[in-house]
Amino acid sequence: MRQRIVRLTLLGGVLVLALLLVLTTCGGGSPSGSRSDKKPRKPVSTSKGPATQLTVPPSFTTQRGWELIGTSPDYALSRTTGRLAYLVRTGEGQYRLRTIESETGRAGWSGQNWRPPAGKHFPHLLTVTADDQEYFVTWSYGKVGEDAPDPADRIVSLDAYAVEDGARRRVEVPWTSVPTVNVTGPGILIGDGRTNSVVVDPGTGRVTRATAAKLKYPKDCTSCRKLTEVRGLTSKGLLVSGAREFWVPGGWFSRNAAPKGADRRSGVPTSVARGVVLAKWQLAKGAKRARTHELWTVHDTETGKPLVSVQCHKPAVEPGQYPQAVLSPSGSYLVAGNLAFDLDTKKGYCFEDTDGSRSLALASVNDDGTAYGATNVRNAADALAGGGFPVRTDVSTGATYALAANVRVPGAEGAEGVGLFRWTDEKDRLHLIGYPRAH
Repeated sequence: MRQRIVRLTLLGGVLVLALLLVLTTCGGGSPSGSRSDKKPRKPVSTSKGPATQLTVPPSFTTQRGWELIGTSPDYALSRTTGRLAYLVRTGEGQYRLRTIESETGRAGWSGQNWRPPAGKHFPHLLTVTADDQEYFVTWSYGKVGEDAPDPADRIVSLDAYAVEDGARRRVEVPWTSVPTVNVTGPGILIGDGRTNSVVVDPGTGRVTRATAAKLKYPKDCTSCRKLTEVRGLTSKGLLVSGAREFWVPGGWFSRNAAPKGADRRSGVPTSVARGVVLAKWQLAKGAKRARTHELWTVHDTETGKPLVSVQCHKPAVEPGQYPQAVLSPSGSYLVAGNLAFDLDTKKGYCFEDTDGSRSLALASVNDDGTAYGATNVRNAADALAGGGFPVRTDVSTGATYALAANVRVPGAEGAEGVGLFRWTDEKDRLHLIGYPRAH
C-alpha cells in the first residue's frame, strides 16, 4: 500500500508499522496488501446462513448472509461501491482496517497494521466524500509518545483510505482539547465544541484552520455571538450556530431562511447530516399552538432552504443531547428520534403520544422509506441494542407497525438490501452480521 504522511509540526514519537499478519474472519481472510484480490474470494456466508441466528424483521432472512466476530464498534459503508469497512485488533495497541463486499461477505482490500495514539481503544471509523471520491476515515486522539504530559503533545491522527483501492493518506493535527470529528460535508471537520476548527481534505491532506475571527457573524445578530459553535461542514463552508440562530459565513443566514409559521429569530440546529441540517424553531408569536408546540424543519445546507417541516409538542424538560439525524443512502428519507421525513414528497411526521411524550426512537432508514427503531427507549442506541419494543415505520405514509418483542432491528442496510445487525456474545465479543432481504 502506498502511504503518504502529512505532519503540521515535528512531533515526538514514531508510529511503528508492524509485520503484516494474515487474519481470518468467518471463513474468509483479507489480503496483506491494499489492493483487491485478483481471484475472487469465497463468500463468508454458507448455505445455512451465519452461525448466529438472531430474530430479525420478516423482511430479512437468516438462512443466508455473513458474520464477522470481534470487530470494532464502528463500521463504515460506501454508498458508491457497497463496500463495508471495519477494524480489528492485530496486537497490543495495534489495529488494521479490513473491507468486505456488504452484499456477499467476500473479503476486499485490507490495510496495514498501525498503532494509533489511543492504542487501548478502537479508533473511530467514518465515510466521507470529497471531489467525487469516497474515503473510509479512521481517527483517534491521544498523546504522541508514552511520556507526553504536555497537552501540546497531543494529536488527532487521521487515516483516509480511498474506497476503491485502499490507498492511504495520514494527517496528524496537533490538538489540545478533546475533539469532535464529523464528515457532514466535503472534508473532515475537527472542532473543539466551540469556535475553533480545522478542515482536512482527505485527498490532499491539506489542513485549513478557522478561528472565531473568521466566522463572519451576521449583522444585527446579538444571539449569534452567544454559545457560538461550529456545527458542521457544508459545500459552501462551515455551518455555525449561536444561542438562537445559525448561518454559513459568507453564505446564508437562518433568519432569512426560516420556514413558514416560525419565529424567524428562533432557529436552533440540533443535528447535521450529509447535505442537510435539522433545526428546531419556535412558532410565530400569536400562533394557535405557540405555547405548546415547536416546528422541526429539515434545511438544505447549501442554500439554507427549508425542505419539510412538522410540529411537535415542546418537551417538559429540554434534552441534554438531541437525536442524531440519520439519512437513507440516497438521501431521500431522514429520521431522528421520534421524527421522520420524506424529503422527496415533503412529508414530515412526529410520533408522540397524545400527552406529547416521545417514547419512539428511530435508528435506521433505507431507500424504500422503511425505518426501524423501538418504543420505550431513551435513544437509537438502546433500540439497536435490543431494548424496548421494536417497530417498523413506513416514512412515506407515517404508518408504524409493532414487531415481535425479541426482534433485533438493523443499524443500516448495505448493498442489495443486506441488513446489518449487531450482537454481543457471552465472551463480550462484538458480532457484525449481514442478513439479506427475504425474496
